[in-house]
Formats: sequence, C-alpha cells, structure tokens
Amino acid sequence: MTLRISDIAAVRSRHPEAIAEAAARRVRRPLIGDSGRLMIVAADHPARGALDVGDRRLAMANRADLLERLCLALSRPGVDGVLASADILEDLLLLGALEGKVVIGSMNRGGLAGASFEMDDRFTGHRAADLERLRFDAGKLLLRIDYQDPGSLTTLESTARAVDDMAAHRLPVFIEPFISRRVDGKVRNDLSPEAVIKSIAVSSGLGGTSAYTWLKVPVVDDAGEMAEVMESSTLPAVLLGGEVGTSADGQAAAYERWRKALRLPTVQGLVVGRSLLYPADGDVAGAVDTAVGLF
Repeated sequence: MTLRISDIAAVRSRHPEAIAEAAARRVRRPLIGDSGRLMIVAADHPARGALDVGDRRLAMANRADLLERLCLALSRPGVDGVLASADILEDLLLLGALEGKVVIGSMNRGGLAGASFEMDDRFTGHRAADLERLRFDAGKLLLRIDYQDPGSLTTLESTARAVDDMAAHRLPVFIEPFISRRVDGKVRNDLSPEAVIKSIAVSSGLGGTSAYTWLKVPVVDDAGEMAEVMESSTLPAVLLGGEVGTSADGQAAAYERWRKALRLPTVQGLVVGRSLLYPADGDVAGAVDTAVGLF
C-alpha cells in the first residue's frame, strides 16, 4: 500500500518503527551507477532555519508541499538521489520515494542561519552510525571557515573527527567548504577562485584519511578559473548548484556554467536544491530535466 503524505503523522505517532522497517527493505544502488555521474536533489536547508527562496521568506516551510516537490523531482529520469536531514529523509522513506536512489544524510545543522554562533557549526544531524543503521549511502557536511571567528576552529576539529568516523564505517562523506566572513552581521561566502581553492586545500586534508572524502564545491563564474579551482585536489567532487537567479538570462548563464564545469576531470556530478525545487516558473519537472540534460 502506498502511503500518502497526509498519513505520515498517523504512522509516526502509532508505529514509529515503520521508519526502520522501511529503511531495512529499501532497494539500494551503488553510489555511482551505470551513467558514471551523480545528479542529486538537495533539501537540507530547513534544518538550518533557512526557509527562504529568493524573496519568499517561508517558501520551504510547508512540509507537504516540499515533499510533493521532492517526490516529483526524484521521479524524473536521470535523478540519482537526494540529500536531506533525517526528518525529511524519513518522510521520503515512508512514502516509498527512495527506492533505488542514492540517499545522503546531512550531518551538521548546528550553525543556524543568522545566529551569533553560526560559525560554530556543530554536528546535530546524522552520525556515521545513524547512516549505517538506516542503510543510507553517504553523508554531507558544511565547512565554513571564518578566519576572524573562533567558532570555525570548533567546526574544523569536529569535521575532522566526522571524516574519521565516516571512513571507519566505509561511508563516503561530501564536504562543502567555504571561506566565509561576516558582512553587516551576515555570513557571506567568498566565491573568488583563490578563496575556493584555499577552502578545498584545507578541507581535503582533514582527518586521518581522505579515502572516503568527496568535495561539494561552488561553481565560479569563469570557466578557465573553474578548471584551476578543480586542479587543486584529486578528490572526487560534485558541483554545488546554488542560486540561479529569477531572470531567464540569469538561469541560462548558470546552467551554462554548470555544463562546462561538469566536463572537468574530477567532477562527478551535480547537487542542486532550491533552484530545482522552487524554480521561478514553478515547473519543477522542467527545471530538473534541464539540469539532467547538462550531463
């Protein structure tokens, strides 16, 4: 029997074991399938209190709407899987939407958007043991480094230990690194090629082994500079989609940057969230299909 979104709360309240049961019987697949590439839809933003899309402050707040968009995206040809926090992944498990998909759990959600402690980004999400228990396929963590904020040191150390823990469980971990700073009280990521290269250099060396470490990196504007960025590591990488803007020209330019970057040797795929789930024209299937067509 297919579970409906409206049934989730009743199942959770009366039979919480259903989540573990669904995880145990889920059909798994290799991280890298026959295509040799990864197309992942991301939805771990709400657990950081980041619910906005463009000028819509609470766009991601309606959970039923978000789940509908995720289920549609996951149903499109060429979509390999999803990256999300525990609550969202467990909803998708109950809905049967993760069969044959790559499932990546979000690990550190402690650096809440806009908080004074945002750089002290503690691991409040999935642990390696949780990912193994649920038979998920990988983990993802965010590493923002602010040279002026002592909280970044805590994040660096806890990231290194998370890398070690994931390697001990033989689970891939995707590190999303940035050099960041506060501007008018808000954390801003430096997307200059030099800053991105530096963030890759630091994150690649964390932990006692990099055998299971992947990178999740932003795409810089210039294709030549992006090639230089990706030459800074031999670790496999996926591209962070980021915002594509609301204008047709802005969207087209972003897609072209992704297309060129996907041709670089260490780049294995693309991870995109709000840009595909909440496109300006409302056509989720169309946005996902366009992204898949870039490979």
